[in-house]
Amino acid sequence: RAGRGHGLAAVSGAGMAAARGCPPAGSGDRALAELLLEFSRAQYRAKDGGGGAAAKVERIERRCLELFGRDYRYSVIPNAHGEICAHYPRHIVLLERDACAGRDPFESTVQVGKLQDLINRSKMARCRGRFVCPVILYKGKHICRSATLAGWGELYGRTGYNYIFSGGSDDAWADAEDISEEDSALRNADSQLFDKVRGHDIKLLRYLSVRYICDLMVENKKVKFGLNVTSSEKVDKAQRYADFTLLSIPYPGCEFFKEYKDRDYTAEGLIFNWKQDYVDAPLSIPVSLTQSLNIDWSEYQSWDLVQQTQNYLKLLISIINSDDDSGLLVHCISGWDRTPLFISLLRLSLWA
Repeated sequence: RAGRGHGLAAVSGAGMAAARGCPPAGSGDRALAELLLEFSRAQYRAKDGGGGAAAKVERIERRCLELFGRDYRYSVIPNAHGEICAHYPRHIVLLERDACAGRDPFESTVQVGKLQDLINRSKMARCRGRFVCPVILYKGKHICRSATLAGWGELYGRTGYNYIFSGGSDDAWADAEDISEEDSALRNADSQLFDKVRGHDIKLLRYLSVRYICDLMVENKKVKFGLNVTSSEKVDKAQRYADFTLLSIPYPGCEFFKEYKDRDYTAEGLIFNWKQDYVDAPLSIPVSLTQSLNIDWSEYQSWDLVQQTQNYLKLLISIINSDDDSGLLVHCISGWDRTPLFISLLRLSLWA
């Protein structure tokens, strides 16, 4: 699933190169066809190595870097064995400026060394370690992708199992009139851990000049086996993300994709069931971002998949094209179904 997102990004990257007057190399079509076939049938893991599979991945990655190089000056953050993130590419690209513009007035101010340090500090903050990663550079603005925030269950699951069954909840424990001294100490430790990891996440967002966070989750928190496994900026009880502009734009996840497949991939007339028990995240967008779009957002639960996708994409493009210099983060839960869908649509749309 993660590999599919990177494949779409690479394919749209090839479109960029062709559109700017750089003729594709003779092997380009074959390499991209190989990539499409590979990501449609295999899940990507950076740590996989050895044998023919590793050689294939290396060949595809080399081609993707070549295509990026036709459009941009860039740096690379190494992730050869998945030491930063097991599901991100082995070469994480930081786009710095447009290669075709001579002296680009929109050159990124991000330095790769500083970015790598912030990534290493913040990678525990989000689900599956999928940290905020800049993937598109548009007029100096970084468009980023990630997973959602790690909740109590996952965070303690990855930092140690000492509290995993202690009955806590994400970010804050249930209110009680009588809290024992031991419970109070655990509650303070819980809060301090979230302060630390989410503080690093916020520093990374600010370094990338991200202001807008677009959350595609249809729930406030992902619950498994009674544990809050993941959370979201929109329900952070300590309001750590209050300085960002948060958009809750719920979009059906991979569970809904089966219905899309069963309808022979026909999205017209396919409407998500918003009355399911786990769906508790309403659409919430600041009015200032919707005034120019002429869309009745109160009707979002009646839209079919086509209209919903179109309207969300219009919203994201409108934000990116606004006058300020702020970047944008798009995420769902794990960041490998809905997130690459919209990131790929943005990449293609901004190029076109």
